[in-house]
Amino acid sequence: MENGRDYLQHVLNCLCTRLAQIDQAILEGEKEVEDMHEYYWENYTEMDEYGYENYDNQQALFHQMHANEEQFLLRKRFKKMLDSPFFGRVDFVYDGDDEPEIFYIGIGNLSETAGHRPLVYDWRAPVSGLFYDYDKGPAAYEAPSGTFSGEVVSKWQYKIRRGKMIYEFESDVKIDDEILGAELGSKGEVQLKNIVRTIQKEQNAIIRNTKDRIMVIQGAAGSGKTSVALHRIAYLLYHDRENLKSSNILVLSPNGVFADYISHILPELGEENIREMSFDLFAYRELKGIAADCEDRYDQIERVIICPESQELCRKKQSAEFAGKLDAFMLGMEDDLMNFKDVEYKGCILKEKEIIDLFYFKFLDIPLLSRMEAVAEYFIDQVETLRDRDLADEEKEELTERFQGMYETRDCYILYSRFLEQEGYKALPRLPLEKRKLRYEDVYPILYLKYSLFRCKGHHGIKHVVVDEMQDYSWIQFVLLKKLFPCKMTILGDKAQTMEEQQQDVLKFLPKIFGRDIRKIVMNRSYRNTMEIAQYANRLTGVSDIELFDRHGDAVEEMQFKNLHTALDRVLEKWEQKREDYETEALVLFTEREAEHAFLYLEEKLRTLDPDGEYQLTYMNRDSQNFKKGLTVTTFYLAKGLEFDQVFGVFHAEDNSGLAAQARYITATRALHELHMYDVED
Repeated sequence: MENGRDYLQHVLNCLCTRLAQIDQAILEGEKEVEDMHEYYWENYTEMDEYGYENYDNQQALFHQMHANEEQFLLRKRFKKMLDSPFFGRVDFVYDGDDEPEIFYIGIGNLSETAGHRPLVYDWRAPVSGLFYDYDKGPAAYEAPSGTFSGEVVSKWQYKIRRGKMIYEFESDVKIDDEILGAELGSKGEVQLKNIVRTIQKEQNAIIRNTKDRIMVIQGAAGSGKTSVALHRIAYLLYHDRENLKSSNILVLSPNGVFADYISHILPELGEENIREMSFDLFAYRELKGIAADCEDRYDQIERVIICPESQELCRKKQSAEFAGKLDAFMLGMEDDLMNFKDVEYKGCILKEKEIIDLFYFKFLDIPLLSRMEAVAEYFIDQVETLRDRDLADEEKEELTERFQGMYETRDCYILYSRFLEQEGYKALPRLPLEKRKLRYEDVYPILYLKYSLFRCKGHHGIKHVVVDEMQDYSWIQFVLLKKLFPCKMTILGDKAQTMEEQQQDVLKFLPKIFGRDIRKIVMNRSYRNTMEIAQYANRLTGVSDIELFDRHGDAVEEMQFKNLHTALDRVLEKWEQKREDYETEALVLFTEREAEHAFLYLEEKLRTLDPDGEYQLTYMNRDSQNFKKGLTVTTFYLAKGLEFDQVFGVFHAEDNSGLAAQARYITATRALHELHMYDVED
């Protein structure tokens, strides 16, 4: 039986050799580029008049620079592998053979010489599926050349850190619960963990799915849905290098801190990082020219806390029914909006009747407020043909403005305000552009109006979108996503973690938007919390269909205090006790005002107790961009999606609203190891 420790040394030696070769290749490649530049500047005046030699030189330079870039990426991956070259092994006897072939699994391929049989296989390689999907016994894997069947005769798991073997373990099952428990029980890092060592069979099926265009994952808190989605992206990038690059991926995440929290996953898995932004930020950029400023989702949540009735208005304005009324309004306003008249330019004339025919028949498929641009282009072509010359840009602009002047208005802000009045809602304030600020409930209806009335600029460079926290998206938002990104999607979330009083199951209406062929997957096994924390959290919302991983810890501490300051004193006391044990802790409150006050109180208290002490205390607000070690003070809605070793939740005892219950649930499910839930009386 091959020894894992000896093999580790062999692999490390190979890595060092390959790295030395790559360093040499990079030096030679950079010298080659330098020589090419020097040759060009010395000889460019003598190159042939047709530019063939110049073109050949440019192509050679481009090829060499690309080769250099490949070497840099390979060096980066091999350096990562020095820490932990492999984490698994599967011994597989192919049908018809007597002896097993041994496959070691790691974060990337490694061969003694490029193109030869790997010493370590990438976790995304077809053969690696044997490690994740099968126990000992009959097994098979799909490869480009066909299906290979046989028998798994042995499986091993390894933990290697800084090139040293921590343990090696022969396992009869898929991913041994003892090892998974050890991973889950370790102290939290200041980033989401990659899960390649502990991918479960059901997670692996999602990660390796390349067939489904729209995949929707309903996952319980702590089920690993975000990790699985990112590992799926890494898998797709690995298997479709020709057509898919990291620049073709967009992740729509809740906020900057969450983006920072997940940012390292793809680089750790051997891929370049991807683009990330919140859908709110995307919407606000698209609304420039319509409004000067917009509220965000967090403004709306804070307003609902103060005035719960405002939630119903927001829900109504982003519903399918509201979108249907907007559609009817747009159909009915065509005639009222138009004032057709003849256009004459330098002896050429387009009669009113011709303009009407063009507008209502020839260009009917073009959205209403972009249609006159098409009519203008048609007339400009006529003028240029008759005069046998191209018009200057200024002339084209002047003509286009004359055609656009036939609209009574093209301002979506004004049109939307008219619609609101027509439907019995309060109109938007009549303000010039620089003073307009949209309430959150109006942001997406106006964007819906814009992309119905104007030509939609397709984002064709994006080939795959990951939508996280799907339960917080409305009907109108999903319709806009489909319109803006006609590409593959991975959509994920947890209906129990909604930021409204009532749970919203988007799975009920997504097929109406994306079609019935979407793939729906439920992940109901939770790995994050201890049994004690998970059971406490599930009691808060009545969740009963979640399978819990059997990992135990301390009971949830529940206490009641007279006021916020006495509760914060208790938080400080408990934090001091465990500061050396944990990397990440959170103090979670209901509102932004409470969170800011709590942070300032703790900061002052710490400064008084030990003026020269260094404390890792952070206030995380909506503008924060980094997830940090130590105690993070924040609100429940900003903590969503993150996880911490220890969590303190402080809420008002008398608040029994639905949103307060959701806040408590979200807070409880953030805790990996310890949870303290404190009520305050005033």
